[in-house]
Amino acid sequence: MTSDDSRYEAVSSRDARFDGEFFFAVSTTGIYCRPSCPATTPKRRNVTFFPTAAAAQGRGFRACRRCRPDAVPGSADWNARADLVGRAMRLIGDGVVDREGVGGLAARLGYSARQVQRQLNAEVGAGPIALARAQRAHTARVLLQTTTLQAAEIAFASGFASVRQFNDTVREIYALTPGELRGAPPGRSSRFGSVGTADGTGGVPLRLAHRGPYAADRIFDHLAARALTGIEEMTGEHGDRTYRRTLRLPHGTGIAEVRERTGDGWLECRLHLGDLRDLTTATQRMRRLFDLDADPHAVAERLGAVPALTRLVARTPGLRAPGAADVHELAVRAVLGRQVSVAAGRRLGSALVQAHGAPLQVPSSTLTRTFPDPGDLAGAGLEELGVPAARRDTLRSVAAALADGRIGLDPGADRDQAEKELLSLRGVGPWTAGYIRMRALGDPDVLLEDDVAVRAGMRHTGVGPEDAVAWRPWRTYAMHHFWNAAADRRRRAVAA
Repeated sequence: MTSDDSRYEAVSSRDARFDGEFFFAVSTTGIYCRPSCPATTPKRRNVTFFPTAAAAQGRGFRACRRCRPDAVPGSADWNARADLVGRAMRLIGDGVVDREGVGGLAARLGYSARQVQRQLNAEVGAGPIALARAQRAHTARVLLQTTTLQAAEIAFASGFASVRQFNDTVREIYALTPGELRGAPPGRSSRFGSVGTADGTGGVPLRLAHRGPYAADRIFDHLAARALTGIEEMTGEHGDRTYRRTLRLPHGTGIAEVRERTGDGWLECRLHLGDLRDLTTATQRMRRLFDLDADPHAVAERLGAVPALTRLVARTPGLRAPGAADVHELAVRAVLGRQVSVAAGRRLGSALVQAHGAPLQVPSSTLTRTFPDPGDLAGAGLEELGVPAARRDTLRSVAAALADGRIGLDPGADRDQAEKELLSLRGVGPWTAGYIRMRALGDPDVLLEDDVAVRAGMRHTGVGPEDAVAWRPWRTYAMHHFWNAAADRRRRAVAA
Protein backbone atom coordinates (compact mmCIF):
# COMPACT_ATOMS: atom_id res chain seq x y z
CA MET A 1 0.00 0.00 0.00
CA THR A 2 1.93 3.00 -1.28
CA SER A 3 -0.83 5.64 -1.45
CA ASP A 4 -4.09 6.54 0.22
CA ASP A 5 -5.94 5.75 -3.00
CA SER A 6 -4.62 2.18 -3.01
CA ARG A 7 -5.50 1.89 0.67
CA TYR A 8 -9.03 3.02 -0.10
CA GLU A 9 -9.25 0.32 -2.78
CA ALA A 10 -8.32 -2.25 -0.11
CA VAL A 11 -11.06 -0.86 2.16
CA SER A 12 -13.62 -0.89 -0.65
CA SER A 13 -12.87 -4.56 -1.34
CA ARG A 14 -12.70 -5.41 2.39
CA ASP A 15 -9.28 -6.93 1.84
CA ALA A 16 -8.27 -8.79 5.01
CA ARG A 17 -4.67 -9.06 3.79
CA PHE A 18 -4.10 -5.54 5.06
CA ASP A 19 -5.66 -5.92 8.52
CA GLY A 20 -3.06 -4.63 10.95
CA GLU A 21 -0.99 -3.02 8.21
CA PHE A 22 -3.05 0.17 8.43
CA PHE A 23 -6.32 1.49 9.86
CA PHE A 24 -8.91 3.90 8.49
CA ALA A 25 -11.10 6.37 10.34
CA VAL A 26 -14.39 7.95 9.26
CA SER A 27 -14.89 11.62 10.09
CA THR A 28 -18.70 11.45 9.98
CA THR A 29 -18.92 8.68 12.60
CA GLY A 30 -15.81 9.28 14.69
CA ILE A 31 -14.93 5.58 14.39
CA TYR A 32 -11.79 3.80 13.17
CA CYS A 33 -11.78 0.34 11.59
CA ARG A 34 -9.65 -2.37 10.04
CA PRO A 35 -9.58 -2.59 6.20
CA SER A 36 -11.84 -5.67 6.13
CA CYS A 37 -14.62 -4.09 8.23
CA PRO A 38 -17.94 -5.46 6.90
CA ALA A 39 -19.76 -2.14 7.37
CA THR A 40 -20.81 -0.04 4.39
CA THR A 41 -17.76 1.53 2.76
CA PRO A 42 -17.62 5.25 3.62
CA LYS A 43 -17.08 7.94 1.02
CA ARG A 44 -13.45 8.61 0.19
CA ARG A 45 -13.60 12.25 1.31
CA ASN A 46 -14.61 11.15 4.82
CA VAL A 47 -11.76 8.66 5.27
CA THR A 48 -8.36 9.22 6.91
CA PHE A 49 -5.67 6.53 7.11
CA PHE A 50 -3.43 5.75 10.08
CA PRO A 51 -0.46 3.38 10.47
CA THR A 52 -1.50 2.27 13.97
CA ALA A 53 -4.62 2.07 16.13
CA ALA A 54 -2.90 4.34 18.65
CA ALA A 55 -2.54 7.04 15.99
CA ALA A 56 -6.27 6.90 15.26
CA GLN A 57 -7.09 7.02 18.97
CA GLY A 58 -4.78 10.01 19.36
CA ARG A 59 -6.90 11.89 16.82
CA GLY A 60 -10.03 11.20 18.86
CA PHE A 61 -11.50 8.23 16.97
CA ARG A 62 -13.19 5.30 18.75
CA ALA A 63 -12.73 1.63 17.96
CA CYS A 64 -15.42 0.06 15.76
CA ARG A 65 -17.54 -2.38 17.75
CA ARG A 66 -18.28 -4.42 14.65
CA CYS A 67 -14.81 -5.20 13.27
CA ARG A 68 -12.83 -4.82 16.53
CA PRO A 69 -9.71 -3.19 15.03
CA ASP A 70 -7.73 -3.85 18.21
CA ALA A 71 -7.91 -7.60 17.45
CA VAL A 72 -5.89 -7.62 14.25
CA PRO A 73 -2.50 -9.28 13.70
CA GLY A 74 0.50 -7.03 14.12
CA SER A 75 2.15 -5.50 11.09
CA ALA A 76 4.66 -7.85 9.48
CA ASP A 77 6.76 -4.76 8.83
CA TRP A 78 7.93 -4.65 12.44
CA ASN A 79 9.32 -8.19 12.20
CA ALA A 80 11.22 -7.47 9.00
CA ARG A 81 12.64 -4.11 10.03
CA ALA A 82 15.80 -3.94 12.11
CA ASP A 83 15.87 -0.15 12.58
CA LEU A 84 14.96 1.85 15.68
CA VAL A 85 11.23 1.98 14.94
CA GLY A 86 10.93 -1.74 14.23
CA ARG A 87 12.86 -2.62 17.39
CA ALA A 88 10.82 -0.17 19.48
CA MET A 89 7.50 -1.56 18.22
CA ARG A 90 8.53 -5.10 19.13
CA LEU A 91 9.58 -4.03 22.63
CA ILE A 92 6.37 -2.06 23.21
CA GLY A 93 4.40 -5.11 22.11
CA ASP A 94 6.25 -7.16 24.73
CA GLY A 95 5.10 -4.77 27.46
CA VAL A 96 8.42 -3.05 28.18
CA VAL A 97 6.86 0.43 28.55
CA ASP A 98 4.41 -0.90 31.15
CA ARG A 99 7.21 -2.53 33.14
CA GLU A 100 10.08 -0.08 32.68
CA GLY A 101 8.60 3.13 31.34
CA VAL A 102 9.75 5.15 28.34
CA GLY A 103 13.18 5.55 29.93
CA GLY A 104 13.60 1.78 30.09
CA LEU A 105 12.52 1.43 26.46
CA ALA A 106 15.02 4.07 25.35
CA ALA A 107 17.83 2.49 27.38
CA ARG A 108 17.24 -0.89 25.76
CA LEU A 109 17.37 0.72 22.33
CA GLY A 110 20.46 2.80 23.07
CA TYR A 111 18.81 6.12 22.20
CA SER A 112 17.45 9.04 24.19
CA ALA A 113 13.77 9.04 25.11
CA ARG A 114 13.32 12.17 22.96
CA GLN A 115 14.76 10.45 19.88
CA VAL A 116 12.53 7.42 20.35
CA GLN A 117 9.48 9.63 20.81
CA ARG A 118 10.29 11.70 17.72
CA GLN A 119 10.90 8.75 15.38
CA LEU A 120 7.82 6.83 16.51
CA ASN A 121 5.61 9.89 16.08
CA ALA A 122 7.03 10.50 12.62
CA GLU A 123 6.55 6.93 11.37
CA VAL A 124 3.60 5.41 13.22
CA GLY A 125 1.74 8.52 14.32
CA ALA A 126 1.99 7.87 18.05
CA GLY A 127 4.62 7.88 20.78
CA PRO A 128 5.52 5.00 23.10
CA ILE A 129 3.06 6.00 25.81
CA ALA A 130 0.15 6.18 23.36
CA LEU A 131 1.12 2.85 21.78
CA ALA A 132 1.35 1.20 25.20
CA ARG A 133 -1.96 2.77 26.22
CA ALA A 134 -3.71 1.25 23.20
CA GLN A 135 -2.27 -2.13 24.09
CA ARG A 136 -3.38 -1.80 27.72
CA ALA A 137 -6.91 -1.03 26.56
CA HIS A 138 -6.98 -4.19 24.46
CA THR A 139 -5.72 -6.26 27.40
CA ALA A 140 -8.41 -4.72 29.62
CA ARG A 141 -11.12 -5.61 27.09
CA VAL A 142 -9.94 -9.22 27.01
CA LEU A 143 -9.98 -9.48 30.80
CA LEU A 144 -13.36 -7.77 31.10
CA GLN A 145 -14.94 -10.19 28.65
CA THR A 146 -13.28 -13.42 29.79
CA THR A 147 -12.88 -13.17 33.57
CA THR A 148 -14.98 -12.29 36.60
CA LEU A 149 -12.28 -10.08 38.12
CA GLN A 150 -13.28 -6.78 39.65
CA ALA A 151 -12.65 -3.71 37.52
CA ALA A 152 -9.94 -2.48 39.89
CA GLU A 153 -8.06 -5.78 39.57
CA ILE A 154 -8.31 -5.63 35.80
CA ALA A 155 -7.06 -2.05 35.75
CA PHE A 156 -3.78 -2.92 37.43
CA ALA A 157 -3.41 -6.29 35.67
CA SER A 158 -3.67 -4.43 32.34
CA GLY A 159 -0.91 -2.02 33.31
CA PHE A 160 -2.93 1.10 34.16
CA ALA A 161 -1.59 3.31 36.94
CA SER A 162 -5.03 3.96 38.44
CA VAL A 163 -8.65 2.89 38.20
CA ARG A 164 -9.58 6.37 37.01
CA GLN A 165 -7.08 6.14 34.14
CA PHE A 166 -8.50 2.71 33.28
CA ASN A 167 -12.10 3.98 33.26
CA ASP A 168 -11.27 7.07 31.18
CA THR A 169 -9.28 5.08 28.60
CA VAL A 170 -11.94 2.41 28.14
CA ARG A 171 -14.66 5.04 27.68
CA GLU A 172 -12.52 7.02 25.24
CA ILE A 173 -11.49 4.08 23.05
CA TYR A 174 -14.65 1.95 23.12
CA ALA A 175 -17.32 4.57 23.92
CA LEU A 176 -18.50 2.23 26.68
CA THR A 177 -17.94 2.04 30.41
CA PRO A 178 -16.01 -1.01 31.66
CA GLY A 179 -19.30 -2.46 32.89
CA GLU A 180 -20.97 -1.99 29.52
CA LEU A 181 -17.95 -3.45 27.74
CA ARG A 182 -18.07 -6.49 30.00
CA GLY A 183 -21.73 -6.99 29.13
CA ALA A 184 -21.04 -6.97 25.39
CA PRO A 185 -20.82 -10.65 24.32
CA PRO A 186 -17.33 -11.24 22.84
CA GLY A 187 -17.40 -12.27 19.23
CA ARG A 188 -21.22 -12.25 18.86
CA SER A 189 -21.40 -9.07 16.81
CA SER A 190 -18.44 -9.88 14.57
CA ARG A 191 -16.57 -12.77 13.09
CA PHE A 192 -13.44 -10.86 14.01
CA GLY A 193 -13.78 -11.06 17.82
CA SER A 194 -10.42 -11.60 19.48
CA VAL A 195 -11.68 -13.18 22.67
CA GLY A 196 -12.80 -16.74 23.16
CA THR A 197 -15.50 -17.95 25.53
CA ALA A 198 -14.77 -19.08 29.06
CA ASP A 199 -15.79 -22.74 29.42
CA GLY A 200 -15.03 -23.49 33.04
CA THR A 201 -11.54 -24.90 32.45
CA GLY A 202 -9.85 -21.79 33.79
CA GLY A 203 -7.34 -19.49 32.22
CA VAL A 204 -7.85 -16.62 29.80
CA PRO A 205 -9.23 -17.76 26.41
CA LEU A 206 -7.94 -15.87 23.38
CA ARG A 207 -8.16 -15.94 19.62
CA LEU A 208 -4.70 -15.22 18.24
CA ALA A 209 -5.39 -13.55 14.91
CA HIS A 210 -3.33 -14.16 11.79
CA ARG A 211 -3.64 -12.95 8.21
CA GLY A 212 -3.99 -15.15 5.17
CA PRO A 213 -3.65 -18.94 5.06
CA TYR A 214 -1.94 -20.70 7.95
CA ALA A 215 -0.13 -24.04 7.57
CA ALA A 216 -0.85 -25.15 11.14
CA ASP A 217 0.08 -28.79 10.53
CA ARG A 218 3.67 -27.86 9.61
CA ILE A 219 4.33 -25.70 12.64
CA PHE A 220 2.69 -28.21 15.00
CA ASP A 221 4.78 -31.01 13.47
CA HIS A 222 7.87 -28.89 14.06
CA LEU A 223 7.01 -28.27 17.71
CA ALA A 224 5.94 -31.88 18.35
CA ALA A 225 9.26 -33.25 17.08
CA ARG A 226 11.19 -30.98 19.45
CA ALA A 227 8.97 -30.93 22.57
CA LEU A 228 11.02 -31.26 25.77
CA THR A 229 9.69 -33.50 28.53
CA GLY A 230 8.58 -31.47 31.54
CA ILE A 231 8.06 -28.12 29.81
CA GLU A 232 6.19 -29.04 26.60
CA GLU A 233 3.62 -31.56 25.47
CA MET A 234 1.47 -32.23 22.41
CA THR A 235 -1.92 -33.85 22.95
CA GLY A 236 -4.73 -34.91 20.62
CA GLU A 237 -4.83 -36.33 17.12
CA HIS A 238 -3.18 -34.91 14.03
CA GLY A 239 -5.35 -32.08 12.73
CA ASP A 240 -6.74 -31.25 16.17
CA ARG A 241 -3.69 -31.26 18.41
CA THR A 242 -3.06 -28.98 21.37
CA TYR A 243 0.42 -27.70 22.12
CA ARG A 244 1.01 -26.93 25.81
CA ARG A 245 4.07 -25.44 27.43
CA THR A 246 5.28 -23.69 30.55
CA LEU A 247 6.45 -20.08 30.52
CA ARG A 248 8.80 -18.02 32.66
CA LEU A 249 7.36 -14.50 32.71
CA PRO A 250 8.33 -11.16 34.29
CA HIS A 251 5.91 -11.54 37.22
CA GLY A 252 5.73 -15.32 37.60
CA THR A 253 5.09 -18.48 35.63
CA GLY A 254 2.35 -19.60 33.30
CA ILE A 255 1.08 -22.33 31.01
CA ALA A 256 0.01 -21.68 27.42
CA GLU A 257 -2.24 -23.94 25.34
CA VAL A 258 -2.70 -23.49 21.57
CA ARG A 259 -4.96 -25.63 19.38
CA GLU A 260 -3.94 -26.75 15.92
CA ARG A 261 -7.41 -26.40 14.43
CA THR A 262 -7.69 -22.92 12.97
CA GLY A 263 -10.76 -20.73 13.19
CA ASP A 264 -11.74 -17.98 10.78
CA GLY A 265 -8.36 -16.30 10.83
CA TRP A 266 -7.17 -17.22 14.31
CA LEU A 267 -5.71 -19.93 16.55
CA GLU A 268 -7.43 -20.75 19.81
CA CYS A 269 -5.23 -20.12 22.84
CA ARG A 270 -5.70 -20.35 26.59
CA LEU A 271 -3.29 -18.79 29.06
CA HIS A 272 -3.05 -19.90 32.69
CA LEU A 273 -1.06 -17.21 34.49
CA GLY A 274 0.23 -16.90 38.01
CA ASP A 275 -0.02 -13.10 37.66
CA LEU A 276 -2.40 -11.47 35.17
CA ARG A 277 0.04 -8.61 34.65
CA ASP A 278 1.87 -11.08 32.39
CA LEU A 279 -1.05 -11.39 29.94
CA THR A 280 0.39 -9.01 27.32
CA THR A 281 3.86 -10.54 27.47
CA ALA A 282 2.58 -14.12 27.34
CA THR A 283 0.30 -13.32 24.41
CA GLN A 284 3.12 -11.71 22.43
CA ARG A 285 5.43 -14.64 23.11
CA MET A 286 2.91 -17.10 21.72
CA ARG A 287 2.36 -14.86 18.72
CA ARG A 288 6.10 -14.90 18.04
CA LEU A 289 6.37 -18.66 18.58
CA PHE A 290 3.62 -19.30 16.02
CA ASP A 291 4.73 -16.48 13.68
CA LEU A 292 1.26 -14.98 13.68
CA ASP A 293 2.21 -11.49 12.47
CA ALA A 294 3.76 -12.77 9.24
CA ASP A 295 2.42 -11.71 5.84
CA PRO A 296 2.09 -14.97 3.85
CA HIS A 297 0.88 -13.07 0.80
CA ALA A 298 4.10 -11.05 0.57
CA VAL A 299 6.21 -14.17 1.13
CA ALA A 300 4.33 -16.17 -1.51
CA GLU A 301 4.50 -13.31 -3.98
CA ARG A 302 8.31 -13.16 -3.76
CA LEU A 303 9.17 -16.86 -3.41
CA GLY A 304 6.42 -18.06 -5.74
CA ALA A 305 7.90 -15.92 -8.52
CA VAL A 306 11.10 -18.02 -8.41
CA PRO A 307 10.45 -20.88 -10.88
CA ALA A 308 12.30 -23.47 -8.79
CA LEU A 309 10.23 -22.61 -5.69
CA THR A 310 6.82 -22.16 -7.27
CA ARG A 311 5.75 -25.76 -6.63
CA LEU A 312 6.91 -25.72 -2.99
CA VAL A 313 5.09 -22.47 -2.25
CA ALA A 314 1.88 -23.70 -3.89
CA ARG A 315 2.04 -26.99 -2.01
CA THR A 316 2.22 -25.36 1.42
CA PRO A 317 0.29 -22.07 1.44
CA GLY A 318 0.68 -20.06 4.60
CA LEU A 319 3.95 -21.69 5.72
CA ARG A 320 5.21 -20.07 8.91
CA ALA A 321 8.65 -19.90 10.54
CA PRO A 322 8.47 -20.87 14.25
CA GLY A 323 9.90 -18.29 16.63
CA ALA A 324 10.55 -18.67 20.35
CA ALA A 325 8.44 -18.50 23.49
CA ASP A 326 11.60 -17.97 25.58
CA VAL A 327 14.65 -16.51 23.83
CA HIS A 328 17.13 -17.68 26.48
CA GLU A 329 15.74 -21.20 26.25
CA LEU A 330 16.04 -21.12 22.47
CA ALA A 331 19.68 -20.04 22.64
CA VAL A 332 20.60 -22.87 25.00
CA ARG A 333 18.69 -25.40 22.90
CA ALA A 334 20.48 -24.18 19.77
CA VAL A 335 23.83 -24.97 21.37
CA LEU A 336 22.58 -28.39 22.47
CA GLY A 337 21.16 -29.17 19.03
CA ARG A 338 24.26 -28.27 17.03
CA GLN A 339 25.57 -31.17 14.92
CA VAL A 340 23.12 -33.69 16.39
CA SER A 341 19.80 -35.05 15.16
CA VAL A 342 16.48 -33.53 16.20
CA ALA A 343 15.80 -36.58 18.38
CA ALA A 344 19.19 -36.31 20.08
CA GLY A 345 18.69 -32.59 20.69
CA ARG A 346 15.35 -33.37 22.26
CA ARG A 347 16.87 -35.96 24.59
CA LEU A 348 19.62 -33.57 25.68
CA GLY A 349 17.15 -30.75 26.27
CA SER A 350 14.85 -32.97 28.30
CA ALA A 351 17.78 -34.13 30.44
CA LEU A 352 18.76 -30.52 31.06
CA VAL A 353 15.21 -29.64 32.11
CA GLN A 354 14.98 -32.57 34.51
CA ALA A 355 18.34 -31.76 36.11
CA HIS A 356 18.08 -27.97 36.36
CA GLY A 357 14.53 -26.81 35.60
CA ALA A 358 12.60 -25.13 38.40
CA PRO A 359 9.57 -27.19 39.53
CA LEU A 360 6.13 -25.69 38.96
CA GLN A 361 4.22 -25.00 42.16
CA VAL A 362 1.19 -26.70 40.60
CA PRO A 363 2.11 -29.25 37.90
CA SER A 364 -0.31 -29.75 35.02
CA SER A 365 -0.36 -33.17 33.35
CA THR A 366 3.22 -33.77 32.16
CA LEU A 367 4.15 -30.10 32.57
CA THR A 368 6.14 -30.04 35.76
CA ARG A 369 8.97 -27.52 35.31
CA THR A 370 10.12 -24.34 33.65
CA PHE A 371 13.26 -24.20 31.53
CA PRO A 372 16.43 -23.56 33.58
CA ASP A 373 17.43 -19.96 34.21
CA PRO A 374 20.66 -18.99 32.37
CA GLY A 375 22.20 -17.84 35.66
CA ASP A 376 21.80 -21.34 37.10
CA LEU A 377 23.33 -22.99 34.04
CA ALA A 378 26.32 -20.65 33.97
CA GLY A 379 27.77 -22.27 37.08
CA ALA A 380 26.52 -25.84 36.60
CA GLY A 381 28.76 -28.83 35.85
CA LEU A 382 26.32 -30.29 33.27
CA GLU A 383 28.00 -33.73 33.43
CA GLU A 384 24.59 -35.39 33.44
CA LEU A 385 24.19 -34.45 29.75
CA GLY A 386 26.94 -36.80 28.65
CA VAL A 387 28.29 -34.35 26.06
CA PRO A 388 31.96 -33.46 25.48
CA ALA A 389 33.60 -30.95 27.82
CA ALA A 390 33.89 -28.41 24.99
CA ARG A 391 30.12 -28.46 24.46
CA ARG A 392 29.54 -27.98 28.19
CA ASP A 393 31.94 -25.03 28.18
CA THR A 394 30.03 -23.44 25.31
CA LEU A 395 26.72 -23.93 27.11
CA ARG A 396 28.08 -22.27 30.23
CA SER A 397 29.60 -19.34 28.33
CA VAL A 398 26.37 -18.69 26.40
CA ALA A 399 24.32 -18.95 29.61
CA ALA A 400 26.67 -16.57 31.41
CA ALA A 401 26.53 -14.02 28.58
CA LEU A 402 22.73 -14.14 28.64
CA ALA A 403 22.54 -13.93 32.42
CA ASP A 404 24.79 -10.88 32.76
CA GLY A 405 23.34 -9.07 29.77
CA ARG A 406 26.41 -9.15 27.53
CA ILE A 407 24.18 -10.64 24.84
CA GLY A 408 20.67 -9.26 24.48
CA LEU A 409 18.00 -11.31 22.75
CA ASP A 410 14.93 -9.31 23.70
CA PRO A 411 12.47 -8.31 20.95
CA GLY A 412 14.25 -4.99 20.45
CA ALA A 413 17.78 -6.37 20.21
CA ASP A 414 20.03 -5.26 17.37
CA ARG A 415 20.19 -8.45 15.30
CA ASP A 416 23.57 -7.76 13.71
CA GLN A 417 25.14 -6.90 17.05
CA ALA A 418 23.63 -9.93 18.79
CA GLU A 419 24.93 -12.27 16.10
CA LYS A 420 28.39 -10.68 16.28
CA GLU A 421 28.48 -11.12 20.06
CA LEU A 422 27.34 -14.72 19.81
CA LEU A 423 30.08 -15.52 17.30
CA SER A 424 32.66 -14.05 19.68
CA LEU A 425 31.93 -16.83 22.18
CA ARG A 426 34.13 -19.88 21.92
CA GLY A 427 32.26 -22.82 20.41
CA VAL A 428 29.50 -20.75 18.80
CA GLY A 429 29.66 -20.99 15.01
CA PRO A 430 27.66 -19.50 12.14
CA TRP A 431 24.94 -22.18 12.25
CA THR A 432 24.23 -21.66 15.97
CA ALA A 433 24.33 -17.87 15.75
CA GLY A 434 22.17 -17.87 12.61
CA TYR A 435 19.63 -20.26 14.12
CA ILE A 436 19.33 -18.04 17.21
CA ARG A 437 18.98 -14.98 15.01
CA MET A 438 16.23 -16.66 13.00
CA ARG A 439 14.14 -18.00 15.87
CA ALA A 440 14.92 -15.97 18.99
CA LEU A 441 15.17 -12.64 17.16
CA GLY A 442 12.50 -13.44 14.58
CA ASP A 443 14.61 -12.47 11.55
CA PRO A 444 12.67 -13.45 8.38
CA ASP A 445 15.80 -13.27 6.19
CA VAL A 446 18.20 -15.96 7.47
CA LEU A 447 19.71 -18.75 5.39
CA LEU A 448 21.73 -21.48 7.14
CA GLU A 449 23.80 -22.45 4.13
CA ASP A 450 25.75 -25.17 5.96
CA ASP A 451 22.69 -26.96 7.33
CA VAL A 452 22.66 -30.53 5.98
CA ALA A 453 18.88 -30.69 5.60
CA VAL A 454 18.74 -27.28 3.92
CA ARG A 455 21.37 -28.35 1.40
CA ALA A 456 19.46 -31.58 0.75
CA GLY A 457 16.26 -29.61 0.17
CA MET A 458 18.02 -27.20 -2.18
CA ARG A 459 19.52 -30.06 -4.18
CA HIS A 460 16.11 -31.67 -4.47
CA THR A 461 14.65 -28.34 -5.62
CA GLY A 462 17.49 -27.61 -8.02
CA VAL A 463 18.82 -24.40 -6.46
CA GLY A 464 21.94 -23.40 -4.57
CA PRO A 465 23.05 -20.69 -2.10
CA GLU A 466 24.10 -18.53 -5.04
CA ASP A 467 20.40 -18.18 -5.96
CA ALA A 468 19.42 -16.84 -2.54
CA VAL A 469 19.49 -13.16 -3.48
CA ALA A 470 16.16 -13.66 -5.27
CA TRP A 471 14.53 -14.90 -2.05
CA ARG A 472 15.25 -11.82 0.04
CA PRO A 473 13.88 -10.57 2.39
CA TRP A 474 12.19 -13.93 3.04
CA ARG A 475 15.09 -16.39 3.04
CA THR A 476 13.94 -17.85 6.37
CA TYR A 477 10.70 -19.01 4.74
CA ALA A 478 12.58 -20.38 1.72
CA MET A 479 14.70 -22.38 4.15
CA HIS A 480 11.62 -23.86 5.81
CA HIS A 481 10.37 -24.91 2.39
CA PHE A 482 13.70 -26.68 1.82
CA TRP A 483 13.53 -28.40 5.21
CA ASN A 484 10.03 -29.62 4.41
CA ALA A 485 11.09 -30.80 0.95
CA ALA A 486 13.95 -32.81 2.45
CA ALA A 487 11.69 -34.29 5.16
CA ASP A 488 8.99 -35.23 2.63
CA ARG A 489 11.59 -36.92 0.46
CA ARG A 490 12.84 -38.96 3.44
CA ARG A 491 9.31 -40.04 4.33
CA ARG A 492 8.63 -41.18 0.79
CA ALA A 493 11.87 -43.14 0.75
CA VAL A 494 10.95 -44.89 4.01
CA ALA A 495 7.44 -45.66 2.76
CA ALA A 496 8.85 -47.17 -0.42
